[in-house]
Amino acid sequence: MSQIPSSEETQEKLPRNLGLWGVWMLVVNGLIGAGIFGLPSGAAAFAGEYSVWIYAFCALLMLPIILCFAELGSYFRGTGGPIKYGTLAFGKFVGFQGGWLYYLARLISFAANTVLLTDSIAYFFPIAGEGSGRLISLAVTCLGLSLINVLGSLESIRTMTLFTVIKFAVLIGLIFGGFTMLGADVIPRFNSPLPAGSDLGKAALLLIYAFVGFEGAVVPAGEAKRPERDMPLGLLLGLGIVAILYMLIQLVSQAAIPDLASSTTPLLDASSALFGEIGAVILMIGVATSVIANLISSMFSATRVTYALSLENSLPAWFGQVHSKYLTPSNSVIFFGISAFALAAMGSFTFLAALTVLARLFLFGMSCAAVPVLRPRFKGPGRFILKGGKLIPVLGILACIWLMFQVSWTSVWMTAMFVAIGTGLYWVGRKEK
Repeated sequence: MSQIPSSEETQEKLPRNLGLWGVWMLVVNGLIGAGIFGLPSGAAAFAGEYSVWIYAFCALLMLPIILCFAELGSYFRGTGGPIKYGTLAFGKFVGFQGGWLYYLARLISFAANTVLLTDSIAYFFPIAGEGSGRLISLAVTCLGLSLINVLGSLESIRTMTLFTVIKFAVLIGLIFGGFTMLGADVIPRFNSPLPAGSDLGKAALLLIYAFVGFEGAVVPAGEAKRPERDMPLGLLLGLGIVAILYMLIQLVSQAAIPDLASSTTPLLDASSALFGEIGAVILMIGVATSVIANLISSMFSATRVTYALSLENSLPAWFGQVHSKYLTPSNSVIFFGISAFALAAMGSFTFLAALTVLARLFLFGMSCAAVPVLRPRFKGPGRFILKGGKLIPVLGILACIWLMFQVSWTSVWMTAMFVAIGTGLYWVGRKEK
């Protein structure tokens, strides 16, 4: 199939600066946020020494979904990701809802992680976590990240690279130190009784939070140099490396902290047990850099959603304007930064965490269902086409359905409320057009 750009892609003015390295970093920073710094204790509480295998199970559960995104990512050279998938497969309304829910999930997660970053800063400077000092810290964080994203995609990737290197250095240092100091004790003996199936299911639902966020990498396809190659490779390499990293972190944490299940700061306690007070300080730096890299990744991809929705005429043209000098969707970046600050200033948003996962499951299911619909249209040389016909998309949909049945009713009705709000905005936008 020829690489002739569509009419929508010719409207885009964003330069193609993203290579495989940039796509891969968007994937790993979407996956590795703050969750892995707190999840090992919850996993140990439900699954004990068998918790390391729950990470592998979650990776396998997400694999068909990521494979579907890999195929879809090889189809398109324009910005939008799930918006394009849903629009072309099922119509503009479904595509808009996919983009709307994705944007909300990213915005709420961004605000919550900004609060977490402020709390990390307050570990060193207590004034940053109280009163006006807290508001100033939140404002500086949102303003600084917005400025990085306005200045250009290369600046965003370079900054993300710096924090990604620091984050991986801290996590790999913890793993290396654990294996060096604890030796064979790091490997579980698996001589305890296997936990009940219900507990293993709870552990899987908990750890699946560490395997969402990768979808942000496919949104800025309009800025990728070779999306038909780099999107599939970046997604699969990201999942493989992150899954191995998670499993090794769990092994070290279990060996370093005998009572891991009762720890509220598992990696901090593990680092302190292995390296003393200096280890705790280094780990806190790792938390801060991990969150910052995740925030840069979130803002980079989410602001491209409102930009793409504007090109689709589903949002006002203001969101689609590109900065004349830096060639970035500056208005979308500014709107996101202000909205994130307003949400973060209101307090903690952890109660909305399940909502963001449910919204993402809708995206995942929609995208998996789009594969067999779009494949006949886009199948051709240079595409990443899955083997087995419809088997992998069906497995992806079944995985999404199973996970949806695990969420609370509060998450269901809150998601329904946001869908209703999005529906109203969509019809207002269409009426204005």
